[in-house]
Amino acid sequence: MKSQKIKQIVKEKYGEIARDSKTCSSCCDSPQNISKSIGYSDEEINLVPEANMGLGCGNPLALVEIKSGETVLDLGSGAGFDAFLAAKRVGKNGKVIGVDMTEDMIEKARANAEKHGYENVEFKLGDIESLPLEDVSVDVVISNCVINLAPDKAKVFKEAYRVLKKGGRMYVSDIVLLKELSEEQKKDDDLLAGCVAGALMRDDYLGKIKETGFNVEILSEDKDISKRQYQGIALESLKIKGVK
Repeated sequence: MKSQKIKQIVKEKYGEIARDSKTCSSCCDSPQNISKSIGYSDEEINLVPEANMGLGCGNPLALVEIKSGETVLDLGSGAGFDAFLAAKRVGKNGKVIGVDMTEDMIEKARANAEKHGYENVEFKLGDIESLPLEDVSVDVVISNCVINLAPDKAKVFKEAYRVLKKGGRMYVSDIVLLKELSEEQKKDDDLLAGCVAGALMRDDYLGKIKETGFNVEILSEDKDISKRQYQGIALESLKIKGVK
């Protein structure tokens, strides 16, 4: 499937999700229950409840070392759930930038920021394969179940590396495959938007991050998510830390 077609399918699906928060990309459980199952606390879930759409596959912030005053970039920020949690960590002297390619998600995130008074969060419409940020401009990159949706994962990692300062950290929670999909599964639009059809094999995914120049540490691997959210497909939620 061509890159532009993939992006169009993803934009249409996540635009639909943004307009109808009851729609879920991978299952029929509530966003609150999904978020609890992947590591978010009740306090985190209730911080900006409108921003929690149950779209993650882990809590990248659970093991993130974010300091007050730092600049954090959220790749594929959606309605702003992780961005708002990061904003609490960086404080008034820090900044969080969310980048998403879906106009409806950006609109929803900006509305959430205004409603809850988040002045240290900015949401930009953009492609994570070509980030609208300057070189060496952020301290931390986070991403939650989004990079698997990008047609060119290597470009995403190169862009993250480019915008990070020396010694900067990247924390990613993402879906990776443990067994190759069938050709039919690879062509399934719902599986594509559901973070499966476009996912890479685990070792291939890790290899692309390392090839970019990151020093990689595996923080955790959740294979049980396959049964909870993905109908038993051979995959896992992989949490990694990459240091520039």
